[in-house]
Amino acid sequence: MKIKEITEKYGIDFHDFEMFATRHPETVKVGLLSYYVDDANVPQAVEQFKAEMERRAAIEKEKPYIAEREEQSKKEQEREEQERAQALASILITSGFNFDGYKIVKYSGYISGDDATQIPRSGIFGGNNGKNLTDALVKIRIQAIKELKEAAYDLGCNAVIGVDFDYITLEPETATLSGGTLYEPYIICVTANGNAVIIEKD
Repeated sequence: MKIKEITEKYGIDFHDFEMFATRHPETVKVGLLSYYVDDANVPQAVEQFKAEMERRAAIEKEKPYIAEREEQSKKEQEREEQERAQALASILITSGFNFDGYKIVKYSGYISGDDATQIPRSGIFGGNNGKNLTDALVKIRIQAIKELKEAAYDLGCNAVIGVDFDYITLEPETATLSGGTLYEPYIICVTANGNAVIIEKD
């Protein structure tokens, strides 16, 4: 039975059923000029089509609610990120082992934060190298402190004591095919160390 005959007999939309036919070649066959369904399979094909249309209608009906939930989830995520950023900004750090006006109520252990940067060797021996080096150190030290605070936050702490920094300079080099040496950029690493604690005002 041709699609046009099926849609007229069962009162269903021709265009929708034709689109259904393109998605279900196992049910709907391709004829010379149009799609058709074996007569014995027509009721099953119609039921399958109606079920699919009902599912599509249900999805369309649900879309506004899905969009609303996604928007709420996005706002919640933004709120959590803002709260996290505020909490990280409020974490106190010191190279000492106490804070005036506060008492330590819990020690959560040793933590660290790390970062590294590359300095091209071609720039080490000329130009404004001192400023380039100090600028790079400032950036990676700030990032190391940020990671140190994040480690403290993840432990539920609001302060870090005994903070110090360790520095490592690497001078990587690689042998070339011609037997020479390729000097790769310097790598400067910094690690911020400390002990995560919870403090309360006296």
